[in-house]
Amino acid sequence: MTRYVDRPIPKISLRDFDQRIDEITNELIYAAENVGFFTITDHGISIQDIENMFATAEAFFSLPDPVKATVPWNPNNVGWEKNSQVRPSTGQADKKESYQLQFGENMDKLWLDDAHLDGFRDTCLKFMHHVQGVSELLMRCFARGLGFPDDFFVQCHDISRPNAQTTTRLLHYFSLPQEPDGKIYHRAGAHADWDFLTLLFQKEGQSGLEICPGREVVTEFGIGDDWTKVEARTGEIVCNIGDLLMSWSDDRFKSTFHRVKAPSEIGDFYGDRYSIAFFNQPCKDARIQGPKKKYPLVTGEEFNSNAMKRNFAALQEKLKALDQ
Repeated sequence: MTRYVDRPIPKISLRDFDQRIDEITNELIYAAENVGFFTITDHGISIQDIENMFATAEAFFSLPDPVKATVPWNPNNVGWEKNSQVRPSTGQADKKESYQLQFGENMDKLWLDDAHLDGFRDTCLKFMHHVQGVSELLMRCFARGLGFPDDFFVQCHDISRPNAQTTTRLLHYFSLPQEPDGKIYHRAGAHADWDFLTLLFQKEGQSGLEICPGREVVTEFGIGDDWTKVEARTGEIVCNIGDLLMSWSDDRFKSTFHRVKAPSEIGDFYGDRYSIAFFNQPCKDARIQGPKKKYPLVTGEEFNSNAMKRNFAALQEKLKALDQ
């Protein structure tokens, strides 16, 4: 049974970053060690730019499915999918569609043609570069907190390289019926991200994101019952530690389970929900190992592959249990 608890999520301002880097680093480290989630403000991306990117995403999702299918999802974590992502926590497909974008060679022939939506690629890349700039500020702080050189994580996530894997995901959760119809829906089943750090943009009033802290080691797949709701505000960026940074910190920083709950009670949002997630993924040849070497050295490509295999195995276990 789900229990809701009022767990404050740290809110961290990036104002005057260069002058306040030590203070901001301390705040980020506290949030990473104790919650795994935090919200950042004064990040330099204007409300207008965020709303323009949401409008571009909505324009894409409004296209006919056959047009969106010209950029199909593939295992490089790019492309469009619809009602196809099944979470190990639920064993059922999320009720959503998404289009995953990257900077590097994985996007070859998977950018929507401008003939379908004029300026789409340029608009997305401009926004993605803005978010990457914010990510690099946070990376400098986390590098300091772990005793690495300031630019250590920035170099490992160099988006100018062809083998960059950082991913932007445009998300559209479909509206759901307010009256019970005998079906069970999931918008995004409980999961932990496997990236370094996720930056999430939400639209005001489109609620649903919830978090469940408590995970102690990156190899653990357990989920608790105590959930905290995260309000959706257009100008704020909700960030969470991913499995990669949890591993890179020797489990010091926590990759927290979270979900987008399907609406089921008074006050929930039943309409179409849009969000934009920016997943900081290392270059394929980045070398990943924490200061204490708790886990074996792997490359960025190996880490992603291992994470997908682990999720697949967990999903098979869930499906097997559902069949019994």
